[in-house]
Amino acid sequence: MSLKQKTLDLKKRMQEALQGGGTKAIEKQVASGKMTARERIIALLDPNSFHEYDLFVEHSAKDFDMDKKHLPGDGVITGTGALNGYPVCIYAQDFTVAGGSLGLMHARKITKIMDHAMKLKVPIIGINDSGGARIQEGVNSLAGYGEIFFRNSSASGVIPQISVILGPCAGGAVYSPALTDFVFVVDKISKMFITGPEVIKTVLGEEISMEDLGGARVQSELTGNAHFFALSEQECFDQIKKLASFIPWNNTKKAEAFPKKSPKNKIYNIDEDFPTDPKQPYDVRNIIKAVCDDSDFFEIHENFAANIVVGFARMNGQTAGFVANQPLVMAGVLDVDSSDKAARFIRYCDAFSIPLITFVDLPGYLPGVDQEHAGVIRHGAKILYSYSEATVPKITVILRKAYGGGYIAMCSRHLRADFVFAWPTAEIAVMGPEGAANIIFRSEILAAENPEEMRKLKVKEYKKKFANPYVAAAFGYVDAVIDPNETRKFLTHAIEISSNKVENRPTRKHGIPPF
Repeated sequence: MSLKQKTLDLKKRMQEALQGGGTKAIEKQVASGKMTARERIIALLDPNSFHEYDLFVEHSAKDFDMDKKHLPGDGVITGTGALNGYPVCIYAQDFTVAGGSLGLMHARKITKIMDHAMKLKVPIIGINDSGGARIQEGVNSLAGYGEIFFRNSSASGVIPQISVILGPCAGGAVYSPALTDFVFVVDKISKMFITGPEVIKTVLGEEISMEDLGGARVQSELTGNAHFFALSEQECFDQIKKLASFIPWNNTKKAEAFPKKSPKNKIYNIDEDFPTDPKQPYDVRNIIKAVCDDSDFFEIHENFAANIVVGFARMNGQTAGFVANQPLVMAGVLDVDSSDKAARFIRYCDAFSIPLITFVDLPGYLPGVDQEHAGVIRHGAKILYSYSEATVPKITVILRKAYGGGYIAMCSRHLRADFVFAWPTAEIAVMGPEGAANIIFRSEILAAENPEEMRKLKVKEYKKKFANPYVAAAFGYVDAVIDPNETRKFLTHAIEISSNKVENRPTRKHGIPPF
């Protein structure tokens, strides 16, 4: 056979493999409102950058008539490409081929591209659309998942890991996304759960739809398993591209620097957005946008635990991670979910050398039987641990309330914040003035002719003495009390001056976080 004939044979084989599960299966995929696996890769990556590998991999299963079945690419597409001009490794499960089920060779293709990502020190992106383990391959399917999970854990904190759920992701398969850094879901398309509706109905007698059990809204709003929610696959891909512009490609590099841009202060203005009434809520995101470059704040976990806000922005062109209490929701208190959300984000920023900026305005941890029984002690300790362990530049700005354990937890000087600034509106104390006055001056209030008038006087006295930033500043716990309109100037200088920060910690294998 001549070279020309062999080349024609190659092209024929490639064409057959590129058809995936065939015309009918592709039509069914499209009819369900979903792109094909290969279309997804092309839509996400830079034009003409994708190079596919292991196109001709075949499964080796023989039981249950599997030896008679041909599964092109064994149901998964793997390769390398570019995102925003930088190299990435990627895989996409092909639901048109055996429902994207995971068998031994399917798993080996995924682990091979994951190994490439680690060797090349580039991000790994996984697009999940699978019916789960291939039952016909038995323990080999379980072994495949285990190999993937181990690599997810090994890559954690070394390279960015992004999971995109664009179809079902059930059973053991959900643990791979759970081990990655960022999970993206799309409304009406993404489904994540350990046990499906049929199993729940059989075991517990409860009826629930796939959407209500583990749909995109459930995972992004209720469980917090998903970091980003989109209404379409294309919107999801746009979110991934934007995220990629903020993060470094591995833990030895810093995120790409962008040209410096001033905030859009005609739209976001601290004087207008921050209320004069200390009890009035406000949107802390507007404060972040009033100080960051181009007022461009990219929020993460937007729909989950909204009483705390986390996300990326740039300060003088450099990526920074923001953690901020949100007075609009539950007065910005810390609770089980918000502590988990913040702790995870803090650890990500620390792993990838992204400076942390913390905006503080909270009355403390959320009290109540439900929170205590949900383990707020253990969960609340996660944010303490994460800030304490972080060695990246840590800058804190106390905007208003900073009471009790909340003051300590939100990156106080005592957790080794590098710089702590406070607005003149800051109230730093063990508890709120009303509660403190009721305890400290209880006898005087009860003995007064007009207890209510006396209580008001004592609240005012407590505020004057303690509920301000100057007592903390007198002890050096606050580095500077600043004009709110100079916040950006102080932040950018603090980040610049601490860019070469080195902090030595005790030698150890690893710490033991309050998981």
